[in-house]
Amino acid sequence: MTIQSTRPEFFEFHNGSKAPLPFTDNEYESRLFALRRLMSIEGVSAVLLTSMQTVAYYSGFLYCSFGRPYACIVTEHDCITISAAIDMGQPWRHSYGENLIYSDWRRDNFWRAVKRVLGNAACIGIEGDHLTLVGRKKLDDLVSPILVRDMSAEITNARMVKSAEEINLIKGGAHIADIGGEAIRDAVRLGAREIDIAMAGRDAMELAIAEHYPNSEIRDSWVWFQSGVNTDGAHNPVTTRKLKCGDILSMNTFPMISGYYTALERTMFVNQVDAESLKIWQANVEAHELGISIIRPGVRCSEICATLNEYFEDLGLLQYRTFGYGHSFGILSHYYGRESGLEFREDIDTELSAGMVVSMEPMLTIPAGMPGAGGYREHDILVVTETGAENITGFPYGPDYNVISVT
Repeated sequence: MTIQSTRPEFFEFHNGSKAPLPFTDNEYESRLFALRRLMSIEGVSAVLLTSMQTVAYYSGFLYCSFGRPYACIVTEHDCITISAAIDMGQPWRHSYGENLIYSDWRRDNFWRAVKRVLGNAACIGIEGDHLTLVGRKKLDDLVSPILVRDMSAEITNARMVKSAEEINLIKGGAHIADIGGEAIRDAVRLGAREIDIAMAGRDAMELAIAEHYPNSEIRDSWVWFQSGVNTDGAHNPVTTRKLKCGDILSMNTFPMISGYYTALERTMFVNQVDAESLKIWQANVEAHELGISIIRPGVRCSEICATLNEYFEDLGLLQYRTFGYGHSFGILSHYYGRESGLEFREDIDTELSAGMVVSMEPMLTIPAGMPGAGGYREHDILVVTETGAENITGFPYGPDYNVISVT
């Protein structure tokens, strides 16, 4: 008998005790109940969830793939995460429900574990926007379901309206984003590097998360702090560029609490702002305020986009708009997630309803060499209520607060 044959393809490992999850058992049961109702409508007896955001949404477990597949399988009675042996007991501790570990000793043990959990399920649902072509072939060859139904759109849409527990966590994250913003503002100095200032904001947020959410996994919070020409893109990485007098700055704080993303984004200037830059900045601030004022139940995403497009077009600035005017919040990050049906864009007709959480974040980028060159962006988070919207971002925006006098 070889050593290979004595090693298990998959196994259970209950090491330690279950860890506190970000939400109550009732919250997870409510999510699973809604998913099982959707499964019944779609005619499937099990769903194979593979994306980070969806696995975490239904199980509480946020995996770190590092090149290995992970999953959460939901059946009529069970919710079982499937994880790699490299993580051992941690996925079970952080999963609502059970966990099955697959080993590396034999290729495709992940799919053997999937087959064990799915059992005789002939009709299954998948996330077609996440499962790769290679993964789909493995599913067909090694699991061989009779019917595979793509439920990615329905699963994503189910997350658009947040529960009271989710909204409470998002509000806490918005407060921590403000804490990071104040730390960044205090760290702005002539000659300081973007990375130095970004680290000050990240450290402040992680300390705040540790204080306010001591049972959460402390990971993934980050800051993008950009200056000068580096402000032209919303997602430009931090550099070692040193701040100079008159620089335009873009401050972006992103605390992550148990996979839930919040954000604060502000335009700033070092010591002074010239007249042309001030004109562009004020125009973007006014668009920001206009956008906030029209967020309410019954309004369609495309209508909000059209209103702001018209505003910028009247000012001759529409050609400098860089992306849509906002998006949903919840379980998402810069490397996973996104409720693509809830974005303020021309091609999204979703109607806002109470319980949705969205951003308002207009951005204009004026090319280098032109008067007022730089990227201008403000960003607030709003919870849609029965009658309007609640702005949960507290950090001030605009020239009155964010022209920072430093030496």
